[in-house]
Amino acid sequence: MRLLDLSHTIEGGMITYKGLPAPLICDHLSREASRGNYDAGAEFQIGRIDMVGNTGTYLDSPFHRYADGDDLSALPLERLVCLPGVTVRAKDIQAVDVEAFRGLDLLGKAVLIHTGWDQHWRTDAYFEDHPFVTEQAARYLVEAGATLVGIDSHNIDDTRGKARPVHTVLLGAGIAIVEHMRGLEALPDHGFRFSAAPPKITGFGTFPVRAFAEVP
Repeated sequence: MRLLDLSHTIEGGMITYKGLPAPLICDHLSREASRGNYDAGAEFQIGRIDMVGNTGTYLDSPFHRYADGDDLSALPLERLVCLPGVTVRAKDIQAVDVEAFRGLDLLGKAVLIHTGWDQHWRTDAYFEDHPFVTEQAARYLVEAGATLVGIDSHNIDDTRGKARPVHTVLLGAGIAIVEHMRGLEALPDHGFRFSAAPPKITGFGTFPVRAFAEVP
C-alpha cells in the first residue's frame, strides 16, 4: 500500500478562513534554554501553538454545529480511520448536486469530493466563488449511508449566504466533515482506505487532522 498525504501544512501566520486568527507557532522552551536542565550534550525543544480549531485541513464533529452533538473525544475511531473510500470527481462544478453521487456505492464510505480548488490554497482566489455541496446532495449522502464526507475546497457549504445547510444535515446525522483537503486528484475512484483522526479533546468540535489515504 502507498500512503498519500491529503493535508495542508500548518504554518505560522497562515489564514485558513478569513476572519479567523492565524496560528502562532513558537517555542515554549527553546533548545538553548533547555541545556541548563540536562547533562552536557542533551537538549530539547518544547513547542507551543496558539490557534483556532478551524486551521489547515480539519475535521468537524457534530459538536461544531450542535451543543448536544458528539465532540472530538466522543467520535469512535471506526468512523474516522481505515474507512473504505470513494472519490467523487467534481472539477469545474461550483454547486455539487445529487447527480455527482447518484449510482455510487456510498454505504459506510468516506466520500471525498475532488474539485481541484486546493490549487488556490494561500491565495485570495481560494475564498471566492468556491465549490460547495448542495443541501439536496447532503440529504442524499445521509440516505446513502456515507460515514464521512471530505472536500478540497474552502467550505462544504455555500458561504455567499449565512445558512449552512450541509453542515446542519451531515453533522445532524453524525457524519463528520473534513474540509480544506489537498491532493485528491491522486486518488483512485475507489479501492482505497481513508483516515483522518483528530486529537481526543472534550468540549471541542473542530481540529486539524493529518488526513491520508492508503492506496494499492
